[in-house]
Amino acid sequence: MEKNSSLWKNLIDEHPVCTTWKQEAEGAIYHLASILFVVGFMGGSGFFGLLYVFSLLGLGFLCSAVWAWVDVCAADIFSWNFVLFVICFMQFVHIAYQVRSITFAREFQVLYSSLFQPLGISLPVFRTIALSSEVVTLEKEHCYAMQGKTSIDKLSLLVSGRIRVTVDGEFLHYIYPFQFLDSPEWDSLRPTEEGTFQVTLTAETDCRYVTWRRKKLYLLFAQHRYISRLFSVLIGSDIADKLYALNDRVYVGKRYHYDIRLPNYYHMSSPQMSRLPLTEQFRNSREMVMNDIKV
Repeated sequence: MEKNSSLWKNLIDEHPVCTTWKQEAEGAIYHLASILFVVGFMGGSGFFGLLYVFSLLGLGFLCSAVWAWVDVCAADIFSWNFVLFVICFMQFVHIAYQVRSITFAREFQVLYSSLFQPLGISLPVFRTIALSSEVVTLEKEHCYAMQGKTSIDKLSLLVSGRIRVTVDGEFLHYIYPFQFLDSPEWDSLRPTEEGTFQVTLTAETDCRYVTWRRKKLYLLFAQHRYISRLFSVLIGSDIADKLYALNDRVYVGKRYHYDIRLPNYYHMSSPQMSRLPLTEQFRNSREMVMNDIKV
């Protein structure tokens, strides 16, 4: 305790007090360095935010080193500022190389800027997702999946074009860019289960989509839990959007339409079942929800 008090006394009490202050201000280089420090610490996050921060801090330390060499003539001040300048410069080069090395095809660039970047997903994470996928072209009037025939072995996200969803030749809804083609099918099956599409997906225009193979994507989820949670949120949101889109068409004339791809109906539908009981059940469940809302 006495040692600490004596150290504090030597630093504060016995330290010589400034009796006279310099009348003239420091040179312009010193003030420029201070301005660069202030502006540099206002940088944001992410790759480009780090580039902004390290570039301005590096220039600030460089100006401080020049000021120490020219005006102050202090070797220790010059040495520290020059070392910090070198560190900032190396960090800037390293981050710039990382940004330059992460390049994508046009479809992935559009997908990142429209869907993943607004969610705060970094480029390295998106690169991991993109490396596990491939871009596929689907020509007009060609089928992505056929009812009762195509197996569920992948997950796809539409980048451009429009997909028409039908069941037994009856129109259900459209799939637009940045929506999953088969999110209900993906969500309805466990990793060890297999199944086939209960709807037909047909391209109304020339389409481009990004697709992930089912086994490869599950392996990616096992290695990166953050990506697994991300896809869980995206798929859940996509299913909700499809449900709302279908709800706009739930009543047409005197008939009720339903999307059997939705998880609540996927396991209930089969070729042997008539459509009327399922339609009645959908209507009854909807009436129950409306009654609960009124209560």
